[in-house]
This record gives sequence, C-alpha cells and structure tokens, in this order.
Amino acid sequence: MSINQPEVLAKKPHTGVSRTLFSGLIGSALILFGSFGVGWLASVSPLNQDRFFIMMRTEAAGVLTSVVLLTLGCWVLVRSWWRLGQKLAGWPQGSLKTIRRAVYLWSAPLLISIPIMSRDVFAYIGQGRLVMAGQDPYSDGISSVSNWFQLGTDTMWAEDGTPYGPLFLVIEYLVVAAVGFSTDLSILAFRLIAFSGVLLCLYYVPKLARLHSVDPAKATWVTVANPLFLLNFVASAHNDSLMVGLSVMAVYLACQRKGVLAVIVLTASIGIKPITLVLLPFIGLLWAGKDASWPRRILYWFYSGMILLLLMTLFGYLNGYWFGWLKVMLFTGTGYSIFSPLGIAVMLLTGAVSAFGLSTDWILPALKLFGRLAGVALAMIVIFRGKYSHLVQRLAIGFSAIVVLSPVIHPWYLLWLLPFFAVTGIRDDWQMLWVHVTVLFFVAYQAADQLFIWQFLQEDLVPLASMLSWAISLAAIAYLVFLDRHTRSVLPQLLKKTPWPGKRN
Repeated sequence: MSINQPEVLAKKPHTGVSRTLFSGLIGSALILFGSFGVGWLASVSPLNQDRFFIMMRTEAAGVLTSVVLLTLGCWVLVRSWWRLGQKLAGWPQGSLKTIRRAVYLWSAPLLISIPIMSRDVFAYIGQGRLVMAGQDPYSDGISSVSNWFQLGTDTMWAEDGTPYGPLFLVIEYLVVAAVGFSTDLSILAFRLIAFSGVLLCLYYVPKLARLHSVDPAKATWVTVANPLFLLNFVASAHNDSLMVGLSVMAVYLACQRKGVLAVIVLTASIGIKPITLVLLPFIGLLWAGKDASWPRRILYWFYSGMILLLLMTLFGYLNGYWFGWLKVMLFTGTGYSIFSPLGIAVMLLTGAVSAFGLSTDWILPALKLFGRLAGVALAMIVIFRGKYSHLVQRLAIGFSAIVVLSPVIHPWYLLWLLPFFAVTGIRDDWQMLWVHVTVLFFVAYQAADQLFIWQFLQEDLVPLASMLSWAISLAAIAYLVFLDRHTRSVLPQLLKKTPWPGKRN
C-alpha cells in the first residue's frame, strides 16, 4: 500500500480556536457536575455518605439540576466540536496538534466523572471478583459474587456469562486485585484503561489516514474529538475503547507489512471483545501484499490463523477458561435493540404474528440466525471482491455488515466502525451529514437514558428527568441547526454538496 502525503496548507488555524477549546472544556465540566447527581454509584461507595452527594442524589432539586447540567454540557461539547471543525476548515498546518489538545482538554473532566450513560464498568468489577474467587465468568453470572447487587452491577448480568475475551478477564482481575474492594478506585482504573484506547486511536488514526491520502487532522476530528466518542469511551469507560484502539493499531501495522506484530495486536483486541475476529482475514490480505496471488493470500491467512490460535490457546491455558469466550459469542444473547434493523423487524413481525394468535418464540432466533449468515456472507463478498487499495474500506464495510445485522446495536457499537471509515475518507456530503445526524440523535438519546435515580424517587422523577433532558436536547438541536449564526450553516452546506437523484453537478 503506497503512502501518499496529503497536501499541507500553509495557513494557520483560526485565531479563535482557543475559545473553542475552552468552551468544550466548560461542556465537559458541566457533564462532570451533572454526573454527581445522576451518574452511577455503587451502594457501597463512600460518596453516598457525603453531604453534598446526598443533597444532589436524594433531593428532587439536586437530581433535576444534575440532569440540566449533564444535558447542557453534552450540547456545549457538541457545539465546540462543530466550531472546531469550522475553524480548522481546510485543515491547515498545526490542525492535528490542536485537535489532540482538544481531546486532552475535553477528556480531563470526564476522566474523574461518575459513570454516565452506562454502568457496564460495574460488571467489569463483578467479573474481576469472579476471577479472583476462582470461578468461570463464561459460565457463572455475577450473582454468585457475595453482595453483588450493592456493587452497582445491572441485574442483566446476574446470570449471564461474560461476552468479553480472555485478556480482558485478566485485566479485570488485575484491577480488582490492585485496588482491593473499592468500587470508586476500580472505576478510575477501568476508565484509565479505556482512555488508553482513546490514546491509541489518537496516535494511529492520523497515521492510517495518511496512508490513504486522507487528511490526518480531519480523520482525527471526526473520530477521536467526536463528543459521542468521548462520552462513551471516557465518561462511560467502555472496554470497547481499548478493543477499537488495538484494532486500529493492528490494521496500521498490517498496512506497513508488519504482519506478525499486526496479528499479535489484533489478538489482543479479540482478547478484549471477540467481535474483532472479523478483521483477521483482512489483516492476512494486507500482510500478503498488493500483488499477492491467491495461493500466497491463503498461505498468509493460514499464518494469521495459526498465530491467533496459538495465542488464544495460550491465554486459555493460562487462565483455565480455554475457549469459553467462543461459546458465549456463538450461542448466547437473547435480546434485541430498537436501533437494529433486525430489532425493528423482530418488533414488527412479532406484532403481526401475535395478532393472529400464533407463537412468536421462533422469531428472534430465526432473525438472529439470518442476520449472522447475511452478515458473514456480505463480509465474505468484500473479502474476495475489490481493489487492494480499498482493502481497509472493504474491511470497514465487512465489519459494518456484521454489526448492523446483529439484533443488538448499542450507540457505542457505531464507534467500532467510525475510525475505519474516517481514515479511508468521509466525503463532505451525505456521508458527513450522516455522521452529524447520528451524533445529534445518540447524544440526545444517551443524555436522557440510564439516569441513576434512587428507587424512592423513581416514580416521580424518572419520567420528569427523561422528558426534561429530551426537551433540552431538542431545544439545543433546534438552536444549533436553525438559530446559531455560527453553526446553522453546518448541515445546509453538507446538503448542498449531496448528489441528490436528478441533481446537476
């Protein structure tokens, strides 16, 4: 794969960039303060005994104030992201440095916030304690841990095996062993681990973009400085961050023909969450090289597969769980989400079938099987068809097929795909418009979703808090899109560049 350096413009970034960076910092600080009242805390956390936190979390005024601060902070951060893109238009020299500074500044308050928008991090703690107790997290649910409910874990994890890879089980064990039984210190440790994935993306996204003649600053702005990225991979502390960072690193190494190292790094990514196993055939093709014959490609697939198998077998032997992760990945998962095309199909088909009084138990398993087979089929097509120079883009499409045709899609799943599309080029037309609209929707959704409200306040405050957050989000979107003299041109400019059917260019 040839390396083509994009043309670097001589002009300097807009002089108002510092104000934009500071406004994003204010947005993150508001999110931090909002998390004090509606972020997730374990019942055993000492913060629950602090007077300030008691006031913010047990009184209606404190909870609603926190909802306002959290939601406003999200939209101040979105506006800052938009304004940063406007002020760096053309991506002049020094833009990448400015974007990296933005990521550091905007992440700082989120690193010390109480977990928001998800409480998966508490499942990490429970699974670490399972490992410490000598139990098998692939077979045993977190409910087998003493005092598990007060540790903050969602009840959905009570009986289910972990969907994470064997390497992450080791990380979970090490965190719990290092910080004892402090849930707050464990959260901080897991957040720093998640932030290491952000740093990997911050380093390798621009490098991979340069290989595809895409401006590294633009790719980094779209991906790492993205508010959705920071909210999910820093504030929520999702382990997906490390999985994505390692996978981006692995693809870059493969593009550089450092195949053995690329497969080792990808194996580490699979060891966090096994979904990135779908990237292995593409890594093998990149390793084989541009003009490789099919026998050579097959040989490098064999090399890649054997290295992966050897390392995963070694992981399984050392931790004693062998290939339990494979069983969970293939045979568990019973739900669906409203963001998934298959999830929508399940709801519609269930309604139609139940109207005739027929059984609906078969619908989800059948559509789930269809989605998996269709996703694999589409991934196979892009593996075997297309130019070598488009291989990373084909990887992104194949990965997307697996994700989109899954019955469960969480907002942060889209962030698995974004770096690979960004480094191969997202055009400033309907493609960038799709990115912006997706960010607007999911920021609004997540700001109102999974607000922690104590049980004795839930009946009165849960619907009110959610409606208040949605009202603020809708007002903020209307202001950014129609009223703000600086940002109201963002979406119309992309619409103008979109090649609608029948439109003359």
